[in-house]
Amino acid sequence: MPTSGTGIYRSRPAPALEAGFSLLELLVVVMIIGLLVRAVTLSWDVLGNDREIEQETARLRGVIDLLHEEALMQSRDYGVMFTATGYRFYVYDYRELKWVEPPRDRLLEQHALYPQLSMALVLDGREVQLMPDFDSQDVENAEPQVMLLSSGEVTPFTLEMTREGLDGRFELTAEIGGKLNVVQEGFN
Repeated sequence: MPTSGTGIYRSRPAPALEAGFSLLELLVVVMIIGLLVRAVTLSWDVLGNDREIEQETARLRGVIDLLHEEALMQSRDYGVMFTATGYRFYVYDYRELKWVEPPRDRLLEQHALYPQLSMALVLDGREVQLMPDFDSQDVENAEPQVMLLSSGEVTPFTLEMTREGLDGRFELTAEIGGKLNVVQEGFN
């Protein structure tokens, strides 16, 4: 028994228990975290996120706002034709007396939604049956569902944008005076 010069007993410290984790334990934890991250990533890729719906709604709102102002300033009438998966803009040609696609205007070209997104259009309180895409309908004699007139009037409508497999949606609503509102429902 070792004692100090003062007579106090000092015990030798016990060998310290190994502190920390073994390499095997760390590898198991890293592997579990990796599997969880991969599962979340895969489900995120499959379902997508509501950011895409928000971006599509914001884009459409911005273009309609812009065309509403342009219709007033240039005395032109614009129209929007919707399908379940996209939309296209038209200009009314008074010489030919029909709706035509705007020439060389990339902003107003046919726009397809992100995959798994779809739209529903409501006019006068009734849902309009939209074609699945532009390939499945006659676009030679286009008849837009929504019009932005040079008088400042806009066809009142509600457009609902949703994603397959999600309950949330964005609604774009237009009043006759051209005021647009976006409402988000079902997303955190």
